[in-house]
Amino acid sequence: MNFLGNLIWLIFGGFFSALGYFFGGIVLCITIIGIPFGLQCFKLAGLVLWPFGKKVVSDSSQSGCLSVFANIIWIIFGGIEVAIIHIIMGAFLYITIIGIPWGRQHFKLLEISLMPFGKRVVDAA
Repeated sequence: MNFLGNLIWLIFGGFFSALGYFFGGIVLCITIIGIPFGLQCFKLAGLVLWPFGKKVVSDSSQSGCLSVFANIIWIIFGGIEVAIIHIIMGAFLYITIIGIPWGRQHFKLLEISLMPFGKRVVDAA
């Protein structure tokens, strides 16, 4: 079922969303200061490409004052807007019965798109 969900997700917008995150990561990695933020965009692109069968967990080895500071910068410069888009899309998909699994994926993406530092993507068991 994960493969079918990912395939439908990919066809109906997941591919273009992943491309957006990927190109955003490339643009951020061009500058030296933006490299950590670009790496987070690549992490988001991977999750947006195949969200079914994955989950987001907090990584205790990467949490600290620098990840808090980086998350604050991320939120100020675009994280809140991306999170609002995931909330709206998830709510729209929850309106229809058939869209609930894809709405759940948007709410999963909400967690990591708002504060990606200190989080990692793992396979759901």
